[in-house]
Amino acid sequence: MKKGFALILICMLLLTACSSNSGSKNSGSPANTGKTEKTENTEATEPAQAKEITIWAWDPAFNIAALEVAKAEYAKTNPDVKINIVEYAQADIIQKLNTGLNSGTTKGLPNIVLIEDYRSQSFLQSYKDSFYDLSSSIKGTDFADYKSGPTSLDGKQYGIPFDSGVTGLYVRTDYLEQAGYKPADLQDIDWKKYIEIGKAVKDKTGKALITLDPNDLGLIRVMIQSAGEWYLKEDGKTPNIAGNAPLKEAFETYKELTDSNVAKVHADWSQFVAALNSGDVASVPTGNWITPSITAEASQSGKWAIAPLPKLTVNKSVHASNLGGSSWYVMNVDGKETAADFMAKTFGSNVEMYQKLLTDIGVIGTFKAAAGGEAYSQANEFFSGQKIVSDFAAWTEQIPSVNYGINTYAIEDILIVEMQNYLNGKDIDSVLSDAQTQAESQIK
Repeated sequence: MKKGFALILICMLLLTACSSNSGSKNSGSPANTGKTEKTENTEATEPAQAKEITIWAWDPAFNIAALEVAKAEYAKTNPDVKINIVEYAQADIIQKLNTGLNSGTTKGLPNIVLIEDYRSQSFLQSYKDSFYDLSSSIKGTDFADYKSGPTSLDGKQYGIPFDSGVTGLYVRTDYLEQAGYKPADLQDIDWKKYIEIGKAVKDKTGKALITLDPNDLGLIRVMIQSAGEWYLKEDGKTPNIAGNAPLKEAFETYKELTDSNVAKVHADWSQFVAALNSGDVASVPTGNWITPSITAEASQSGKWAIAPLPKLTVNKSVHASNLGGSSWYVMNVDGKETAADFMAKTFGSNVEMYQKLLTDIGVIGTFKAAAGGEAYSQANEFFSGQKIVSDFAAWTEQIPSVNYGINTYAIEDILIVEMQNYLNGKDIDSVLSDAQTQAESQIK
């Protein structure tokens, strides 16, 4: 009897051990309770596909809306996959990622996350093993060339490039005409000519040429990238301030804009948009994402046009640059194969989906093949029939690729202070030299 009881006890223990090892791992989704489920047997070379993934992004009218379109597209061929889209403010996403990754655990992290291009290298270089290599899922060369810098590392493709921050010069054609100019006069100009035109506009109409926020150096970013330079050298780590000719000319141009009395000052986003919609400003050189804000003022339909960006006079500057933009990243957590498949079949290849993103949401993507679609060639009546998206797509191809590195915002904090010193009379070479010293001291 004792032997028989012992055999029964051993069998029960073996069954319990087998049962505890069956089932799937945590998918990385916050919605996952941690309970295990049985999965069908698969070959060793084919990992089990997760049935649920979670994505983090910000901006319900843009990024979240784009995800909903992608989710519907993917469901056509993968109806059994549940996709959770979670909206957070961008600052909250950054904080949650840093907190989670610093802790050394992937628990609670999403399968896919949206990261601004200016910040992506700081995450990739600091936590490379936490992101999934997508080189076998998408081709980086299928997207705008300038996107390769932020989304790749050590020859591997980690990001799925998303929206374009391609810039243009938005202008009020009625104000231009009163000053004796036409949109055709803006097709191949530098910033000095732009300011000259602005003086004529101010003299004839009383309107400011541009609106600037002294604590926002977005215009400086635009100028230096158009010349193929950044705050950091090509290694993405070494400060590139003193001796940076495009940065010096950008600072000088900014000061000339303020000294020429053609700039209106604003303090936040709402004041920025209000200056455009109220008719107080004749132009705005910025990213294409401003289009919905401009067209929101229906009474100005037919009074706007978009010209190529003015250029600097150094480093073979071009009439194209970038401001903003973001990309998708798959986290190296359970469910990464499904997440990569979702991205590859939507944002990574679906030309028709990009037409819908543009038509319904206003997203100008960086997927090269999408630019040949019908939606990209449509005339925009608000801009007097100009095919603005087609123009933006052409300018996207010309944007110089630079390495935003891991310290763009840290250096910009230094430059904002030094810009004020410069506007108050400090010598430009001293400004840049001092900023270089500070950057080298703070960034180790």
